[in-house]
Amino acid sequence: MPLAADRRVKILERVADGESIQVADLAREYRCSEMTIRRDITRLERDGFLRRTYGGATAHLTRSLDVAFNARALANAREKRLIALAAVGLIEDARLIYLGIGTTAEHFARYLPARADITVVTGSLPIAGLMGTRPSRAVVLGGDVRRDELSCVGPAARATLERYRFDLAVLGTAGLTARWGLTDLNDEEAEIHRVAIERSERLMVIADGSKIGQAASAMVAPAQSIHTLVTDASAPAEQLDALRSLGMTVVVAVAGNRRRTEEDETAEA
Repeated sequence: MPLAADRRVKILERVADGESIQVADLAREYRCSEMTIRRDITRLERDGFLRRTYGGATAHLTRSLDVAFNARALANAREKRLIALAAVGLIEDARLIYLGIGTTAEHFARYLPARADITVVTGSLPIAGLMGTRPSRAVVLGGDVRRDELSCVGPAARATLERYRFDLAVLGTAGLTARWGLTDLNDEEAEIHRVAIERSERLMVIADGSKIGQAASAMVAPAQSIHTLVTDASAPAEQLDALRSLGMTVVVAVAGNRRRTEEDETAEA
């Protein structure tokens, strides 16, 4: 029977792959009792990763389904969940995090450890709604709200950002290339992200393979400013090689190969 930490990572991977799990199925697969699996689910729910349903669990969601307010939330959803699961294992000792907008960032917010010592600052209203239900401190930028993204832009949003220094900025993107770097579709949002990057010690980009090798109209930051890219196996290999040549750490998230977030957890809850 796997250790508790290993089992819980596998449970999260199953949720990321299919959004739901069944207690009886997991008990058979891991050769343990259903009570053991229920304890695992209770622990993951307590930590903010899951929400229990009859017979199993679903990925932690906000109180409404507004996070999936447009069709982009359905595009490459499995890959985005795997990317998010891998990315949360790479936050290291970051306690003050700027989290950008978009569906991949929303998945990251779902899987971020629900710890009171983490503060998340974001311009995304869906992410702020999610984080506001959990023990972590959440700060929303405020300012003008873009209707298509439900994101905060403008002078008030920038003024809020300028009050902080971040350990880590985690951003999605419309496109990333070695030549043009990080790009976005809207310059107002690009400006907010530029300020966040300037005030961050480290920049992590989370983007599915469809964004790698693409360049949008608004420049955000050169590729050399990115410390870590987390993507999926569909990203073009030649593009990833070009990004690595600039000194960027590239992590390819695949099912069954996610880093643990709590290496020292070895006992049953």
